Parts: sequence; structure tokens; C-alpha cells
Amino acid sequence: MTVAARRARDVGTWHDEADVVVVGFGAAGASAAYEAATAGADTVVLERAGAPGGAAAMSDGFIYLGGGTPEQQAAGYDDSVENMRTFLTAACGPEPDLEKIAAYCERSLEHRDWLLARGVRFLGTVFPHANGTSPVDGEGLMFTGGENAYPYDELATPAPRGHVVQDGKPGGAVLMRLLAEAAEQAGARPILDTRAERLVVDDEGLVVGLIASRYGDEFAVRARTGVVLTAGGFINSPEMVAQYAPGVRVTALRLGTDGDDGRGIRMAAALGARVKRMDAIECALPFNAPRSLVHGIIVNRHGQRFVNEDTYMGRVGQTSLVHQGGEAYLIVDEEHYAPNWLGIHASWVCETPAELETEIGLPVGSLVGTVAYFNEHAERGDDPLFHKRAPVLTPLRGPLAALDLRASTFIYAPFTLGGLDTTVEGAVRDLDGEPIPGLFAAGRTTSGVAAQGYCSGLSLGDSTLFGRFAGRSAAGVKP
Repeated sequence: MTVAARRARDVGTWHDEADVVVVGFGAAGASAAYEAATAGADTVVLERAGAPGGAAAMSDGFIYLGGGTPEQQAAGYDDSVENMRTFLTAACGPEPDLEKIAAYCERSLEHRDWLLARGVRFLGTVFPHANGTSPVDGEGLMFTGGENAYPYDELATPAPRGHVVQDGKPGGAVLMRLLAEAAEQAGARPILDTRAERLVVDDEGLVVGLIASRYGDEFAVRARTGVVLTAGGFINSPEMVAQYAPGVRVTALRLGTDGDDGRGIRMAAALGARVKRMDAIECALPFNAPRSLVHGIIVNRHGQRFVNEDTYMGRVGQTSLVHQGGEAYLIVDEEHYAPNWLGIHASWVCETPAELETEIGLPVGSLVGTVAYFNEHAERGDDPLFHKRAPVLTPLRGPLAALDLRASTFIYAPFTLGGLDTTVEGAVRDLDGEPIPGLFAAGRTTSGVAAQGYCSGLSLGDSTLFGRFAGRSAAGVKP
């Protein structure tokens, strides 16, 4: 179905109208709707599904917050706005959005208070030996971006910033229940089972509404002050993935819902909106649980290491998928071997690296040389190539096992990071970099804080904070 904008003069009947029309009732949409409604704007939220939630409701519920939150202090960690900004600037590059990072860090403490006021609850506890994948009961904070691994531990003081939403699992479902309730209690009106199709503009180019499909019929909604697009990313659009992020083609799993089909991005682009970082993806590779598996080394199809294994699993997955084509193997010794937390066992077990490389089909001598070099330096407590840290930096002693981490075999969980180019306040920019009148966006429909790099919890943090900004901007109020 076409996404080309329609002229207002060609709309025969407006079926509903409001000051602010929000597209999508996920984390960004609920936050935008709440702020617009509390600013006094009559607000409508269109949601293509039968209930609010989106991809946020499927998540574990990490929200990336820092700068010295009470939870960080209770856990014994010092953090500051500047320390947080230093880390995110390094971890979210190359060429991260410095304005958004600055706003994100500067408003982090205030945003934490805003979330608590909506009923969200956090804990000031850290379990240092937790698996780093899904939170366990009683765990309040997590390192979710490699803050305590090289090179970031040398650039900024490590501090856990993944604040885990409490009071139920998954935490994302708890968060969405609270945010949706807050938006509706503030006066926002949800219209469910309604899919936005195209924007409506007047003769001067002002966005004045949109055309949707509701139960198979056209449904036109007029927006008196602004439309906010929070319709998710495009990981479930085969056409857009093939065009912008073809590396994802080798993965069977996609993190997102059917609504992450890029329609919000395409609607705005059809109006002349500028897109940004459309090739950027995040990809979790959940190999690192139990934690003992991190003692192993990850090698590519050439038998060579390419990443420090003790860093964030999203960075390992992104590096493997983007730079190695999803071809990787985890080599671990008997002392530290255990089945992966997903129930995945070793595919090969051999006495020596030479036997193992033959069984896997790696080039002759490749794994032998890699293990010998790694062991030589690990004996001295050093990893000159990738700087893995103690206590997981230990030599590999036979017998050895290999877990098949190829994307055709293991679980890779990607989603898209690119989207509409927006200002900090949420205005959508056109091809000249100027705001498109009446059009705003937030969440995965936009290019947010993360560029090529990512940390778990940034999507929820980015969506809720900049969703708030976009909602207020659409209502004509300063964020």
C-alpha cells in the first residue's frame, strides 16, 4: 500500500481529530501521549495492534540511566553526567549524535524521577556474577554496554547503568502497563486496531493529520498541532532490510514485532524527511552464560580472534555479524565448559587445538597458532590483542570444546538502529536539515542516541525520554 502523502483538500471526511496524534502505543508513543495530554493537548494514540505494548513490552526492561542515580549510589558506584557522557560518546560511535547524548545524560536523573512518578520501581543492587543476559530476581543494576571492559574501562569510570524494572517479568511488560495507564489517565485516547498509512499535508506543507486503515476501511484523523511518529523500526521489513542492512539476512530471529515494518519511516520519507544511519544494527549474541564460558576465546572462520570476549554480548554479536558474516566459534576448555544457558551444547570436543581445528574445518595451523599465542600471554596475565581482563583471562588447557556460534546455527538477535533524522526536541528534519512543520518522531522510528554502537537499555531510555520531548513539542510546549 502506498505511503505517499495526501493533500488535505483531497480528504473527504475526517473521522476523528485531536490536537496531537501519536502513531504507535509503545514506550515512545505512551511517553509522548502522556506529555502531550498533560500539557493540555487533546491527544489521540493510534495503535495497529489490539493493545499497547510494541517491542518494549517484549523486552527484559533495562532502562539505561546514570549520572549518579540513587540506585547507583546504593550499590556503591560513583557516576556523573560527564562520566556517562564520556562513555556513551565512545560506545555509541562512530559519529554519534552528540546533542542527543548530551541531553540524554543531562536529563537522566530527572527522567529517572519521571519514571518513578509513573510507578516504575528500581533496586540499588548489583550481582557481579550474574550472566549478563536476563536479570535475576533481586538484581537492580547491570553492566549492559561493556562499561567494565576494554577500552571503555580506560576511558570512563565503570558504572552499571542498566536499571532493571521491578515487580514482574518481563520488565518491559511492566513498564508498558504503567506507561499506558499513565497516558490514558492523563486523557490520551487510544484507538486500537488502526494502522497508519500515509500523512496528510496542507498546501503549505504543514502536516495536518494522517490516513489510517481500521478494520479494512479508511480512517482519517486530523491533527490540529502535530503528528508524532513512534511506529518502531524496520527489522521486519524484508524490503528495507535488503536495501539498508543486508547483513541481517543470515539471521533467523528478528527482535521486534510485526509493527516494526518501517512504515513510519517510509511515511515521513515520502514527504521529504531525511533518514540517518539506516545501515546501523544492534545484534545480541547470548553466548556468555554461564559466565564461565567467557574464559574461552571466540574465533572466526580463519581461526583468529576478533573481539574481547568479556565485553557486552551485543558488541560481540554486532562485531560477529557485521564484520565476520556471522561465522564464529567459541573455544573453551574442560574446566570452564558448561552448556549455554539456552541449552546449547558443544558441537565438537577434542584433546588438542590441532584436532579441533580439523574437526571444525578451520585452516591448518590457524587455531593452533591462535591458542598458543593466547596461552603464552594469558600465563602472564596479559591479552595484548583484545585486553580481556582477569579473572576470566586464563590459558586454555585441553581437552577443548567448541560451540558453534555461526548465525546459521546459534541465536543472533538483531534490530535496526537507523531511522528519521530528528532534533533533540523531536522535530523531523527534511533533506535540507530543516524541521518539517507539524511532524515529530521518537523511538526506533528515529536515529537516536546510538549510532553504530549500543548498550542494552538505550532503546527504552531513548524512547521514553525523547518520546516525552516529542509529545511536548507537538503540543506546542518546550520539552
